Amino acid sequence: MTQKPDHFDHLILEELQRDAAQSQRALAEKVGLSQNACWRRLKTLEASGAIRGRTVVIDRERLGAGFVVFSLVKTRHHSADWLRQFRNHVSAIPEVIDFFRIGGEYDYLLKIVARDMAGYDDVYKRLIENIELETVTSFFAMEAIEEQRPIPLRQM
Repeated sequence: MTQKPDHFDHLILEELQRDAAQSQRALAEKVGLSQNACWRRLKTLEASGAIRGRTVVIDRERLGAGFVVFSLVKTRHHSADWLRQFRNHVSAIPEVIDFFRIGGEYDYLLKIVARDMAGYDDVYKRLIENIELETVTSFFAMEAIEEQRPIPLRQM
């Protein structure tokens, strides 16, 4: 997208964040555009990379992945080669659902889902296997109060 998203683009994106499975017709009606105009804008947003995909929000607990852990990782290594190795290492662990390089006392933040503490322990063992980390400090979520909220595009 070469130009900045406008009001209609924001409306389309906000609606899709609420319900990505809604019909093209319903989406067009909600944002106040014709179906063709809405479709063209949607295709432009997809082609520009503003929309990277569409997904389904599942109930982790009902599916046996209700144990959520946030792990802070500190390392002594900061080379591009080490980072590439660490990225590949973490990407091979499917229970790590979010992965950030951060500033401050720690270097990385991981969001991990597991069935229970034993499941997390298995993930932890795979995380520290065959890669040198200084520390891994983990925090266990007791309750998800707000999760996967839509990005407030009109406030950006």
